[in-house]
Amino acid sequence: MNIKIRKGDLVEVITGREDERGKRGEIIKVYPDEHRVIVQGINMRTKHQKQVQSQGKTIKPGKVRFEAPIDISNVMLVCPKCSKTTRVELSRQGEKSQRMCKKCSALIDEK
Repeated sequence: MNIKIRKGDLVEVITGREDERGKRGEIIKVYPDEHRVIVQGINMRTKHQKQVQSQGKTIKPGKVRFEAPIDISNVMLVCPKCSKTTRVELSRQGEKSQRMCKKCSALIDEK
């Protein structure tokens, strides 16, 4: 399956928990095989970490906060030009394919 969302894209959570819905964040990591993404500041979890010593280094104990992965279908890409949530259109120009906003037809991969 072709995943149209990439690392560094700005996305908005469209479904899920009520306190997370509507929030925007940048994609930190994409897991295409599992169909999941990690979004910065979204789906925060707490892990109680024990003190561990390995290879002469000690990891301190305490509560660790981290972003947990969410399903890719729960987020939608935000167009950098019109800043609205949009679907992605792939257009081929020569041998290269580029992502375009369906609403305003702006290129998303412009650099």
